Amino acid sequence: QVQLVESGGGLVQAGGSLRLSCEVSKLTFSLVAMGWFRRAPGKQREFVVVEKRSGGRGAGMLDYADSVKGRFTVSRDNANNTLYLQMNSLKPEDTAVYYCAADLDGYGTRFQSDYDYWGQGTQVTISS
Repeated sequence: QVQLVESGGGLVQAGGSLRLSCEVSKLTFSLVAMGWFRRAPGKQREFVVVEKRSGGRGAGMLDYADSVKGRFTVSRDNANNTLYLQMNSLKPEDTAVYYCAADLDGYGTRFQSDYDYWGQGTQVTISS
């Protein structure tokens, strides 16, 4: 069955960097939109970034939450069915469980209900 597996989380000091990975199986990876979301302690899960599918209308378009714009960069490796999130200049408020998600329609939105598959999440903790 379809699987999304995140990795790369950990504990880093404020100002540091981490790169998260999301390996996807059983999907035509290039045709789906892929997003990252996060859930901070005591808060609801929120949108971080989405990259639309690699082909067709709107291909490769990116949308970042304002809170991470300029610090986080999403990319994908279609050959290896892997999505990445490079996170720089990390802040304590970035502490959260980070989830990747797949939108089979390929267009990608900020709305969690539009996503069809989710990973189990990876913990990111930023110390001050």
